[in-house]
Amino acid sequence: MGAARSVLVLTDRFDPTADRVVEELNSRETPVVRCDVADFPERLSVSAELNGGPWSGAWLQTARRSVNLAEVSGIYYRRPTGFDFHPDLSADERRWSAVQARMGFGGLLAAVGPWLNHPHHIGYAEYKPTQLRSAVACGLQVPRTLVTNDPTRARAFVTDVGSAVYKPFGGHGVTDTEGYRHVFANVVTPEQCDDPNIARTMHMFQQWVPKSYEVRLTVVDGQFFAARIDTESAVAYVDWRADYKSLTYTAVETPNFVQGRVTELLRELNLRFGALDFVVAPDGAWWFLECNPNGQWAWIEDETGMPIAAAIADALEGYKKP
Repeated sequence: MGAARSVLVLTDRFDPTADRVVEELNSRETPVVRCDVADFPERLSVSAELNGGPWSGAWLQTARRSVNLAEVSGIYYRRPTGFDFHPDLSADERRWSAVQARMGFGGLLAAVGPWLNHPHHIGYAEYKPTQLRSAVACGLQVPRTLVTNDPTRARAFVTDVGSAVYKPFGGHGVTDTEGYRHVFANVVTPEQCDDPNIARTMHMFQQWVPKSYEVRLTVVDGQFFAARIDTESAVAYVDWRADYKSLTYTAVETPNFVQGRVTELLRELNLRFGALDFVVAPDGAWWFLECNPNGQWAWIEDETGMPIAAAIADALEGYKKP
């Protein structure tokens, strides 16, 4: 593979998933600089110069490490947190500084690479209506879906498809008088769609697909790691995230037809990494549910032994398996 170039890992200060990649790179003696976006500007300095060519002298420096951004083989964007400004700044000054940091620091990073994945592409791919449309265009089977804030249309859809689930667009939960709670997929009836609160924001309703099991498919630069997920729990049968303790995992092969369509989808979304969820129906058909462009994978590696961290390290070193 030649001389090792540096890898930049942008992540939260506490991220056990990123730790696995850093440990893998350290075992290969690949230079790694790990930092959080929150380190800027108090604990992280950045400089770059443009003079008739690409950005040069683009250095990112912490108290202990530094890296020339022009000489990195890969940047791993792994859920970093927001900028952390000096406490002496007023609220208005912090808002102004945040804009400058996002456009300047963020803009400089956006201009370099290669990324796994580029944050702009992550943001685009996270829109569920976008990825579902792209999945259909790439030939994947996608359940019939409605996005709406109209209770009348929601009731008509649920009635028409016969059995449907409600799904949130994003992974964030809700904090109320009972504390923080996750919002999982739930089976809905036509009568529940009469709730006037549906009109207050956007919702997604999807036709229920009978399942034999589900699959979490992790893809890294064309390497496919598929984990079959089985459960005997009623709540996990609807949404396996609701009861992790009831799940069992088995490494399985991804059908060639699905591999080809997924490859096309990730190309369409400009993603090198994706964590995709599928329902496998009793007839063996794989139904696409979603693609998380910055999804979790460490527990899948623990449960199946599939070398996902090594594949990510390969990608960040600029190495692709034949």
